[in-house]
Amino acid sequence: MRSLLFVPGDSPRKFESARKTAADGLILDLEDSVAPDQKIGARKTVCEMLAARPGGKTIFVRVNAYDTGLTLDDLAAVMPSRPDGIMLPKCEGGADVEKLAFHLDAFEAAHGIAAGSTLIIPVATETAAAIFKLDSFAGRSQRLWGLTWGAEDLAASLGAVRNRTDGQFHSPYRLARDLCLFGAAAAGVVPVDTIYADIDNLEGLREEALAARRDGYLAKMVIHPKHVDVVNAAFMPTEAEITHARKIVAAFAANPALGAVRLDGKMVDKPHLRAAEKTLALAEHRG
Repeated sequence: MRSLLFVPGDSPRKFESARKTAADGLILDLEDSVAPDQKIGARKTVCEMLAARPGGKTIFVRVNAYDTGLTLDDLAAVMPSRPDGIMLPKCEGGADVEKLAFHLDAFEAAHGIAAGSTLIIPVATETAAAIFKLDSFAGRSQRLWGLTWGAEDLAASLGAVRNRTDGQFHSPYRLARDLCLFGAAAAGVVPVDTIYADIDNLEGLREEALAARRDGYLAKMVIHPKHVDVVNAAFMPTEAEITHARKIVAAFAANPALGAVRLDGKMVDKPHLRAAEKTLALAEHRG
C-alpha cells in the first residue's frame, strides 16, 4: 500500500475518476468533504460505490467522529456493503480504537461478515489531547492496520493561524508527524503520511513523499488523482537502493556467523540487514 486516495462520499463522478487511477486504496469520505445536510444521502452513495468497487483496491470508509453523534449511523449504513476498513477521525488514543472494534464486532456478526476482518486506521493527531496518546495503540486491537495523522484539524485545535509556510510544516505539525511515526512503529502497524494540500505543486508533493519514505512512512494519503502516480513512485525503492540491499544480503549470506561485515569501505550490521531485506521484499511485492 503506497497511496490512499480520498473520494468525497457524495460524488459518484469523483469516484469514477478515482477508480481509474493506480491508487492502491480509496478512502470514501463521509466526514469533512460532505456538507452536514448531505451526510445522510452520502451514506447511500458510499454503499453504491462499495458495490461497484474496483478490483485490486483496498476500500476504507472515513466515518464521522464519535463526538458528532453520527458514527454509529454511518457504520449501520455502510457495514452491510462490507468495506475493507474504517478510518476513524478525531481519534484520541487506543481506547477509541477499542470502542470502534467493539462496534465492528457487532456489525460483522449482524451481517455475516467474517469476525475481525474489517480493518481500522485512525487519524491520530487531530486534537491537542490526541498527541499525548500516540503511545497507546499497541495491543489494543488486531484490527488496527495503520496510523495516520492530520494537520488541518490540529491547527484548529491549537488555535493556529496556519500550519505551513512556503509548503513546509511548522514545528508543532512536524512533531505530530514524528510522533505518529513512532506510535505506528511501536504498535507494529503501517505508518501513513498525511495529504499534500497544494494540488498543482507536484514537485513539492514528490519531495514531501520522498522525505516521508526516507523517515519510515510506508504510504501517503492523497486528495487528487494526479497525486497518485507521484506518490506511488516515491514509495518504491530505487534501483540503487535495490542493488545496495542485495549486496548487504549477499555479504551476510557469505558470512553467516558475523554480526557485522565490511561493505564498500563501511561497516554494516544486523539492523542494516533487516532494512535491506525489507527493501527487497517491498520491491518484489510491488514489482
